[in-house]
Amino acid sequence: MSTWLTELDADAVAPSNPGPLHAQLGALLRSRIADGSLPAGADLPTEAELQDHFGVSRSVVRQALSSLSSDGLVRRGRGRGSVVAPRGEHHRLVQRLSGLSTQVPAVTTSVLALGPERDETAEEQLGVAEVTGLRRLRRAEGEPIALIHTWLPRDVGDDLARDELTDTSLHAVLRTKYGIALATGRRQVRAVSASAALADVLEVPEGAPLLLLEGTTLDRQGVPVESFRTWHRADRFVFDVDVVTGEEATAPAATEPARAAPAAAPGTGAVPATEPARGALPGAEDLARRAHELARDLDDLARRAS
Repeated sequence: MSTWLTELDADAVAPSNPGPLHAQLGALLRSRIADGSLPAGADLPTEAELQDHFGVSRSVVRQALSSLSSDGLVRRGRGRGSVVAPRGEHHRLVQRLSGLSTQVPAVTTSVLALGPERDETAEEQLGVAEVTGLRRLRRAEGEPIALIHTWLPRDVGDDLARDELTDTSLHAVLRTKYGIALATGRRQVRAVSASAALADVLEVPEGAPLLLLEGTTLDRQGVPVESFRTWHRADRFVFDVDVVTGEEATAPAATEPARAAPAAAPGTGAVPATEPARGALPGAEDLARRAHELARDLDDLARRAS
């Protein structure tokens, strides 16, 4: 018998507890899969072991295992026991502007809603009085994995159509249709539980954990173009973050071509950090100093704009 099973209280599955016996047993096994006690490829206890330990019938055990199998958590084979299935995880680099359609293979996109909305937070972030709301559902291998709610200024969103946003990237549409190139933004990640409405759309139990990614994206002129919230299924997503040193985070790569310095923010009196002194060619130390100053100026500008 599995060691972790012998350590479990046999009364964890009992008629005196809330819910049907098969649901109690299923929830217990789910928790062991979720916390890593039963990793991918591990053998589950046999039906006889589960029956004997919890004092339940074979039908209770089979209902519990059938539920886990339907949710893709275990694999059941004829002539052998149940095995924990590999996790179908999708990875997303949250510091990149590119969305799910470019980071997750074979993702499909359906438009659930498109039209004028009122959202005070989005209106404030975009600096406009009216916004267009766009709700999209991402699927991978036919399974819903993320719900995206985006707000755009009405002068941009009013010209968008459902068919041109189906199975494609919103950022690509903005670039080709309006010539809007998104360049920077701010992102936040928080853990939330699925409301009844979110659970219904994402096909998860109400209260299931979700990863909420939200933020605002600006174009190359520092003008806010979109505000968004994306709810990801926590059982299907892993957020990856590239870690760099402080120097690498502020200084541009040596091979990156020079870019024109942005205009100084109104009222700051700042001089673009990349403007060289007249009649002089900057040395390596001066270039490094000015590159750091430019990076700080750009970060400050992005914070003020967002």
